[in-house]
Amino acid sequence: MSDAVRRSRAGLQDPKRPIASFIFLGTTGVGKTELAKALAEYLFNDETMMTRIDMSEYQEKFSVSRLIGAPPGYVGYDEGGQLTEAVRRKPYSVVLFDEIEKAHPDVFNILLQVLDDGRLTDNKGRTVNFKNTIIIMTSNLGSQLIREDLEKHGGKLDSNEQSLLNNQLMTMLKKTIRPEFLNRIDDIIMFLPLTKEQIAGVVKLQMNAVKKMLEPQGFTLEYTDAAINWLADAGYDPEFGARPVKRAIQDYVLNDLSKKLLAEEVSREKPIIIDANGAGLVFRN
Repeated sequence: MSDAVRRSRAGLQDPKRPIASFIFLGTTGVGKTELAKALAEYLFNDETMMTRIDMSEYQEKFSVSRLIGAPPGYVGYDEGGQLTEAVRRKPYSVVLFDEIEKAHPDVFNILLQVLDDGRLTDNKGRTVNFKNTIIIMTSNLGSQLIREDLEKHGGKLDSNEQSLLNNQLMTMLKKTIRPEFLNRIDDIIMFLPLTKEQIAGVVKLQMNAVKKMLEPQGFTLEYTDAAINWLADAGYDPEFGARPVKRAIQDYVLNDLSKKLLAEEVSREKPIIIDANGAGLVFRN
C-alpha cells in the first residue's frame, strides 16, 4: 500500500487512473475497514474522507444503476448516483466497496471504467473524476480456507505456506471476479487472523478511546498492563477477530464502572485505576 501511495506522490503513477486500487482479503474483524479509515485520515487528514458502499445492496441487476443514478423518468433521477455524487462532493477520498463478492457482475463493468480511465459519467451526463481517490474493495472470500490453514499449522504460517495460501485464494478470486478486472488492481492484500498479542494492542487502542470519551465528563482513567491482558483474554476469539473486544470493554469496564460510580465506591474527583486480579477487573482511586 505504501509503495502505491509513494508512486503517486512522486508523480510516477498514471495520472489518468486513481491513486491506487486494492482488494483486501481476510476473515471478519481483522481490520480491513479500519485500515481504509486510517488511510483516509493519514492522506486527507480526516477519517470522514471515506465513502463506504456496501455491495450487499447491489446484488440485483436493477440496483446497479443506483451507483451512477437512475435513468430519466425513473424514481430517484434527481438524487444522482450513490458513487458519483459521493466522489463529486469529496474528490480527495478513499472509496471503500465492502464485500465485493456479493455485487452483481454489472457492478464490475462500472468499476472497470473507473480503474481504467479514472472517470465515470453519471445519469445527468456529468463526468466525475476519480484520479484523486484510492479504491479499496474488501472481501471475506476464502475466510474458511484461511482459518483451516492456520489451525492445521498451529496458528502460524511460514513464507512458503503463506505463498501457497495466497495462490489458493487467488484461484477462488478468479472464479468470482473476471481476470480483466483483477489485472487492473494494483495489489491484492491478504489479512491473517489476529494473534492474542495483536488483540492486546487493539484493547489498548480501544481503552485510550474510552479514556478520551470520559475526559470531558471530568473522569481520569488509568489502566495497568494486567488489565489490558485480562481484557485481551476476555475478548479473544480467532473466528471473530477484534469485534468481541468492544463487547468485552462494554461488559467488564463500562458496565462495572457505571455501577461503582452510582454506588459511590469510586470517586470521579481522583484518577480511576483499572487493575486485574485472578477474579477479574478491579476499580480503585
